[in-house]
Formats: sequence, C-alpha cells, structure tokens
Amino acid sequence: MKIVRIGFIPLVDAATLLIAVDKGFTAEEGLDVQLVREASWSNIRDKLAIGLFDAAHLLAPMAVASNLGLGHVKAPLVSPISLAMNGNAITLSRKLFLELQEASDDRLSDPAVSAKALGKIVQKRAEHGDEPLTFGMTFPFSMHNYELRYWLAEGGIDPDEDVRLVVLPPPYMVESLTRGQIDGFCVGAPWSSLAVDADVGIILHFGCEIFSRAPEKVLAMREAAAADDPDVAAALARAISRAATYVDDPTNRDDVVSVLARPDCIGVGHHAIRGTLAGQINLDSRGGARACEDYLIFGKNNACRPDPRHAVWIYAQMLRWGQARFSTGLVEIAKAVYRPDLYDAAIGVREVSSPSLPDVVGAFAGPDLDERDLDSYLNGFDIGSKI
Repeated sequence: MKIVRIGFIPLVDAATLLIAVDKGFTAEEGLDVQLVREASWSNIRDKLAIGLFDAAHLLAPMAVASNLGLGHVKAPLVSPISLAMNGNAITLSRKLFLELQEASDDRLSDPAVSAKALGKIVQKRAEHGDEPLTFGMTFPFSMHNYELRYWLAEGGIDPDEDVRLVVLPPPYMVESLTRGQIDGFCVGAPWSSLAVDADVGIILHFGCEIFSRAPEKVLAMREAAAADDPDVAAALARAISRAATYVDDPTNRDDVVSVLARPDCIGVGHHAIRGTLAGQINLDSRGGARACEDYLIFGKNNACRPDPRHAVWIYAQMLRWGQARFSTGLVEIAKAVYRPDLYDAAIGVREVSSPSLPDVVGAFAGPDLDERDLDSYLNGFDIGSKI
C-alpha cells in the first residue's frame, strides 16, 4: 500500500474525499490515505507546495493562483478530478437583514434586487459617516470572495472602496458574526446553517443563485508529483469518482451523514449536513426554508471531470479585481490546473457532455465569457479593472 497524505478543511464539499477513504475505495486502489484536518486554506496550500501533503482538498481559485505565482512562491498544481461545485451561501446578521428588508419593496430572494437594496444601505452609511459594512470570506482566491464581489458590484457597490472584506477560516465565521465583528459572510456548508441554528444569521442567497455551477473545490496535486507517479493521480480519481456516485445516491444518505458528522471529519450535527446534501436549507430560525437540488453538486452532469474553461473564468475574475495581470500565456498557465486528460485516462471516459449554459458558470447577471476576448468581458462591467 502506498501512503498518501491529503489535507482537507471540515466542509461538506470534502464529502467525496472523506467517503472515498471511509468506504475503502482508496484502499482498493492500493492507497493508504492519511487524511489531515486543517483549519485554514493557507496551511493546506503551503503544506501541499512543500511536499508535506501529497494531495489536497483545495479551493479551485487557489490552485489557479498557485500556478500563476500569486500570493506566494509559485507552485504548479494540477487537478485530476473536481471535488465539488457550489455549496456556498451568503449569510447576513439579523440586524443587516432587517435593514435590507426595509430598503426594498421587492423580493430579496432575487440577487439583483438584494444587491440594489444593499447599495442603498451602503450609500446611506457613507453619507452619515458610519463605519462601512464588513463581510467575511475564506480567502482572496476563492469563489466565496468572487461571489460576494460579483453580487455587491451588481448593486453598484465597489467591494474595494465601499465595504470591508476580511479573511476568516470557515469554522470562525459564526463566532465572528455572533460577536458583531462582521455583518455577514460567504462560506461553504455547513457553516451558514450553523449560524441559522444559533439564531445569529439569516441566509440571504445560496451560492448557486449567484453562479449556477461555480467551480468550488478540486483535488490538487503538485504537477511534478503527478507526473512522476501518475498511478497515484489515477487511483485517487477513480476512488473519488466512485465516492461521488455513492454520495449522490439518496439511499446512502444516512451513512454519508454519519461519516461526515464524526469529529475527525466535519464534526457538526447531523441536521446541518443532511440538509446540505438534500438541498433543503433552513434560511432562518423562524421556519423559513428553501430547496435547491443544485445547492451542492458532486458527480451529476459530469461535474467530477475537470473543465479548463473554469480556470479561464477564474482568471477573468482575478483580472477584474486586480489580483493578476493579463497575458495570453497566463491564460494557458491557468488552464493547466484542470486536467481532463488525467481524469479521462483514469475513468475511461468515452463521451463527454456538460450542461448548456450561456456562461460556463451561469452567472445571474453580467456579460457572458468568451476566453478569446477577455477584454470585452471585463469591459461589460461598470465596477472592476479592465485589461
């Protein structure tokens, strides 16, 4: 058995990795996987980069940033399989949510409506000389950051000028909201549900209402390690693909929930995990709820197969928010993270189909992305950097 150390963050979108190990799928592939639970994404990134981890449950934008040399020493990464799409939520303090209701006469469930209402609140605070609103997100190179920014900007709010965005590890979001240190946050499940259960937060939007198929997490490996030992990458892809099928099957839900709830995995109550997997989410402690079958996507519609278009879309967000510079060469470096060739070789894929969307992520507003013309895409927004 080959020992493989893999870091993960306690989130429901790590389910296929956790189940692949628990159900023995990785062992059947000849791997002795040692899972290491971490508290922050920077810890996982750094340990993967220097070889303390052989693979990692990683933010998709963080993997792209690593290839581009953004934020730390450049460490080329590849992903032989995607772990999850979607799974985030934007949650507000009860106080801010009530203010939002007062600022709008329309349905706040529409992100275009809620963004405009928030814009009114932000403008009013600025006119009165009040402190700007503060929102938490898990990392600058994350879908949480981009979902928040995209939504805010549609309401005429400049995320870098009009509000504060702060980085917090997922397990610290609820505590920070409780203490009034932040006014809201965007984070992966189950932490928004825990804020609801604690009666300190109200879920305003699911991440999939901002982007219908957001590239959330990937299994990341160092490019050199995957090239030196391709059998490990293939074995992990097969095991996790089997796990995705297992997790997607409703008849296995009780078992999956029990595994994820263990202290060595996510370590939270069964209720929040079950609701996340079923797409049945309580919005507040007063009985409000909403169902969405795409709240968190693991394997359906070929979601496990790495899609290089996602890397281009992520790179475009980095350009929009001034995190990266533009060059056609960097587009190709970003795309190199997503390796459908490794996935296809491991799984034996013959035909590939993907959902038909006007945009690769299905954004709720804004221009469609054409990777051949990023300039036109970025010029389609009123707020954000241009090439």
